Amino acid sequence: MKPRSARIAAMAATVVAVAGLGTACNREGADSGSAGKAAIGIDLPRADSDFWNSYAQYIDSETKTLGLDALPVSNSQNDVTKLVANVQVLQNTGAKAVVMAPQDTGAIASTLDRLEAAKIPVVSVDTRPDKGNVYMVVRADNKAYGTKACEFLGKQLGGKGKVAELQGALDSVNGRDRSEAFAACMREKFPDIQVIELATDWKGDVASAKLQSTLTAHPDLKGIYMQAGGVFLQPTLTLLQQKGLLQPTGKPGHIAIVSNDGIPAEFDAIRKGQIDATVSQPADLYAKYALYYAKAATEGRTFKPGPTDHDSTIVELPNGLEDQLPAPLVTKDNVDDKALWGNTIG
Repeated sequence: MKPRSARIAAMAATVVAVAGLGTACNREGADSGSAGKAAIGIDLPRADSDFWNSYAQYIDSETKTLGLDALPVSNSQNDVTKLVANVQVLQNTGAKAVVMAPQDTGAIASTLDRLEAAKIPVVSVDTRPDKGNVYMVVRADNKAYGTKACEFLGKQLGGKGKVAELQGALDSVNGRDRSEAFAACMREKFPDIQVIELATDWKGDVASAKLQSTLTAHPDLKGIYMQAGGVFLQPTLTLLQQKGLLQPTGKPGHIAIVSNDGIPAEFDAIRKGQIDATVSQPADLYAKYALYYAKAATEGRTFKPGPTDHDSTIVELPNGLEDQLPAPLVTKDNVDDKALWGNTIG
């Protein structure tokens, strides 16, 4: 079988590219001169995660709130070949900007190059493509996720013990950022904590199987870092319950758990004492500002690095700009905060 990158390139080459009319970027605030609404193409990355399903709900509501002309939304199901095909359809059906969330950040470069040639700006949500220019990346600081998780677990364990880390896919910039930051923080601040790294490719069944083997080999495990509560929470809690290890916070035998996502199920688990904390990824703000920037791109607006008016910071990348949105640590002390999106979505 051909390597994945070769298969993607071959598939893309066989598709007839129909370039949509693009809007060249002028200075911020310039009028695009178009009386109609520019069509926005949107691809959702997957439907097997509570986090991304929440994001999909926000995309739907924000599209209506902003009054956008959105093309039929596609879902690439965590498959970069489907993403390539879906984006081609969006381009062929008249998208003037595309919102995507590539899960494999190294394999989307040729698609980004094709869209750039067609003058179709791209907004990448949650993930930063390794190569290929983008108009804007909308995500939080994923290195901060790993650092916050490390600092919280380190304190919970008193600087000693063993921690299992359920890593995301390491071919994803998010998986790499979280893993590298977690490891660096542990080495520097908690050298007496042993980190057991478990690569999962963002798959809950893989995480559960590897965690089960780890618990057998290390029955004295004291902590777990889940890089994605949307896919890891339920398999992890189910496994711990089956093994009689799901002890509430403050009770003997409790395994300290910190997660990433900020979904309602994580908040419920914090309230029950099943897990200790999560870093809330702003699914609502991801959708809001992804569509905001997509609309701005079709209007010919540009942005510069620096603070924004929505408590974030735009930073310059080698291949574009990134709006780094805030992502707070949630514990029992602030889990009921109504400002957290996990407390407002149904």
